[in-house]
Amino acid sequence: MAETGAANDLSPAGAVGITPGRRLLNIVGGSGGNLIEWFDWFAYSAFTIYFASVFFPKGDQSTQFLQAALVFGVGFVARPAGAWLMGVYADRKGRKAALTLSVSMMCLGSLIIGLAPGYAVIGVAAPALLVIARIVQGLSLGGEYGASVTYVAEMSSGRYRGFWSGFLYVTLVMGQLLAISLLLLLQTVMTPEDLQAWGWRIPFFIGAALAVLVFWMRRGMHETAAYASVATVKERGKTMLLFTKYPKETLIIVALTAASGSFFYVFTTYMQKFLINSASGPAGDGFSRDDASRIMMVVLVVFMIIHPFAGWMSDRLGRRPMLIASFGLCALSAYPAYLGVMQATTNLEAIAICLLPLFALSGMTAISGLIKAELFPAHVRALGVALPYALTQAVFAGNAEAAALWFKQQGNEPGFFIFLTVVQAVAFIVAIAMRDTGKHTLIVED
Repeated sequence: MAETGAANDLSPAGAVGITPGRRLLNIVGGSGGNLIEWFDWFAYSAFTIYFASVFFPKGDQSTQFLQAALVFGVGFVARPAGAWLMGVYADRKGRKAALTLSVSMMCLGSLIIGLAPGYAVIGVAAPALLVIARIVQGLSLGGEYGASVTYVAEMSSGRYRGFWSGFLYVTLVMGQLLAISLLLLLQTVMTPEDLQAWGWRIPFFIGAALAVLVFWMRRGMHETAAYASVATVKERGKTMLLFTKYPKETLIIVALTAASGSFFYVFTTYMQKFLINSASGPAGDGFSRDDASRIMMVVLVVFMIIHPFAGWMSDRLGRRPMLIASFGLCALSAYPAYLGVMQATTNLEAIAICLLPLFALSGMTAISGLIKAELFPAHVRALGVALPYALTQAVFAGNAEAAALWFKQQGNEPGFFIFLTVVQAVAFIVAIAMRDTGKHTLIVED
């Protein structure tokens, strides 16, 4: 289906009657709030190394990390419910309304974690509170993804839609980067004992405060022309449409998300623990907590920067060629990267090796949300983007860290990376078989 009214420059142009400058601010609001959502989400993973023993005092370090990782996975289980509820809400009540609600829920989840007493104070109620908080955050993030991806894709112009959509992953990675940067700052100004005792609560209070600011920012955003064009359509937000009218599109999202989600979490969130627990490190017993955090900070900065360029490349070369190249390289690099990090003895070596698989992944992650949005018409777009993505993330990405730690405990760590390679190969085949969404997009309301 052909696009109309494509812009001749990089100015976003996705809503009638709104100036280019205002549209740009709308895109910043839609994607910038995403940054805070992901900061709150990743703060849990970044500070696990300090609060795992507070909520799970029994067992060795690997066991404590595993228990905390399982709770991290609980948030992923809640994401499909949030994706469904907020996807329906965004298609029926508007993208702006869903974005405002999602950031409010993230604020609540962060406050619960920041205020929760430890196991020594309230016993098993402590990890129970942690689970409740992750469920609230999972509901929030599940809804945030579909609404923000849909909003930015609809607010951007057809000609540069890949470029602008690339910033969605910039904000995602920046949220993770800010969480690690705050960890490094607190490691510098606080003693390990203070971090262990109470310092780990700081990022959750910061996240809650930032969520309040984003709430007010999003209240001033405009609704998209795409939603306005279907606001009276009776079938908008109907869940069964994904399985009756768009089953192929739904399955494509499942296959691509399984590969990219698991790969991303392995080489970002889990890699911090891998560097501590499995890598050789300078003395043959792994990298220190501080060094692991510094390594991942540098890796994430570089990974973040390349996304707008990768998105722009998809505008020039097409979405499908980017996907084929990305998943092909991911399949080829997963196991060699594992072997390389295992043998790394310096920070520079670890940084270089960790960047190789993530560079391969950027061809997918820069346009992952956009591809999903281009597969569905406006009246079911937010739900179509969010629900199959969140369901798949719950199974693959949400359990990637726990699965990797389980393989390690079973003495078969290489087996996990072989499995990861197979998942990438499946996505590579799907990418070859699918149509180019950029050339056959269903986003036509420019």
